[in-house]
Amino acid sequence: MEQFDKILFANDFSENSDHAFGYALSLARKFNSRLCIIHVINEPVDLRGFYVPHISFEKLEKEIEEGAEKMMDKFCRTRIKDFTNYETLIVAGIPYEEILKKAEADNVSLIVMGTQGRKGIDHLLFGSTAERVVRNAKCPVMTIRLG
Repeated sequence: MEQFDKILFANDFSENSDHAFGYALSLARKFNSRLCIIHVINEPVDLRGFYVPHISFEKLEKEIEEGAEKMMDKFCRTRIKDFTNYETLIVAGIPYEEILKKAEADNVSLIVMGTQGRKGIDHLLFGSTAERVVRNAKCPVMTIRLG
């Protein structure tokens, strides 16, 4: 069986991600892998130039990042008990691009992520981050669908 020394887990804090994390953590434990948990803040539309009366664009970005950091901290506190060989990363950008960049930069052995399994018009309009990662990754990708 293949040895997975570095596993990248893409976390969007959804129920699907929560479910998929069990697989990522189990594999990391089994193979004594380094586990990197990444969350990508989808870059918000630039609202500068529009009137938003109560918050500046820079403040909004900072609040989103702080919220993501709190969610990541809570996620790790509640989901990871005695496993210490992990790191977390929060970046802003286009999710599939940032996941692929991190995977390549760290030469990861496996990417694990949840998928929503969109179909029909939803899939056509929104595409799938997981599908784009699967198509473009240079390493194996495990996608986990809830239910």
